[in-house]
Amino acid sequence: MYAVLETGSKQYRVSAGDRLEIERLAVEAGQPVTFDRVLLINQDGKITVGAPTVADAAVVADVLEHIRGEKKIAFKMKRRKGYHKTIGHRQELTVVKIKEIRTGAGSVAGSSSATESLPADGPSPVTEPPSPVTS
Repeated sequence: MYAVLETGSKQYRVSAGDRLEIERLAVEAGQPVTFDRVLLINQDGKITVGAPTVADAAVVADVLEHIRGEKKIAFKMKRRKGYHKTIGHRQELTVVKIKEIRTGAGSVAGSSSATESLPADGPSPVTEPPSPVTS
């Protein structure tokens, strides 16, 4: 089961147990946060698309820490004028771990269900479909 959520004007495809770096949230580390803007839910092949959001759906996550992203360099130059300018930027980020995806039907997908569904010998091999080109 996975969901597509929107936060910070960006969309993320998440499932239970995922670790995300999103734009800074005003929530302390260790506290839970709920994302209500869920745009799509795929539950065992049954896809629910919201218009614009899925009703009564939410993604619950724990805030792990607040970090700063890698430094981005903006270099400006005007040739033959002796003008050089370097500006750096580091984005403020929040690291969250997805706990569960809640749907309107009351079903909850937690992190334990993701590991139990795999067979003991691993995933089955993928076979390629026959080529549409015939000779």
